[in-house]
Amino acid sequence: MQLGRLTFALSLLGASVAFANFALAAGDPQRGVIIAKRWCASCHVVTSEQTSASADAPSFFDVARRRTDKKRLGNFLMDPHPPMPDMHLSRKEIEDIVSYIRSLDPRPQPPAEPDGKDKELPKNG
Repeated sequence: MQLGRLTFALSLLGASVAFANFALAAGDPQRGVIIAKRWCASCHVVTSEQTSASADAPSFFDVARRRTDKKRLGNFLMDPHPPMPDMHLSRKEIEDIVSYIRSLDPRPQPPAEPDGKDKELPKNG
């Protein structure tokens, strides 16, 4: 009887850890917009309410329309290059910003592959 309870408890623990890892990997677009307003809005247009930014920096809406996969976009934010400053964002903050940027594309998102890359959608035209 004790072994059954222990097995059940370990199963629940394993499931909750797996769920937590999935939630972390997904990113939170609501937290992403907060981070973007704080760190990115001085150069990039990050929300539709923002009226000005650097002419040399693409808006987050433009970045979203490029359909860069999560992994590539996250890697870009991990290793910024001039003139983009290194803000020392955590992996979670980067995942949140990536999720926010990708939420700005009104087109349906392609399904993600297990390696974090997106499936290529057929090109029109």
